[in-house]
Amino acid sequence: MNESDENTLLTSLEDRLKKLINRYDEQKGIINSYIQREREWKSIKHGLNKEINELNDQILKLGIKESPDE
Repeated sequence: MNESDENTLLTSLEDRLKKLINRYDEQKGIINSYIQREREWKSIKHGLNKEINELNDQILKLGIKESPDE
């Protein structure tokens, strides 16, 4: 193998490696974005569930208070 072929081979390998690294970075960004959105959604859901439970407790308390009056 002569020097020219070795340089071509190394350049080709370097280009492939750069493409793989770029693809990895893109996929990593997509995954991180998904994880962030999932965490935000879970946080919102937790807050809404907490609010729903508090409202249900208030409804039960009001229902118990109104029942004896009837």
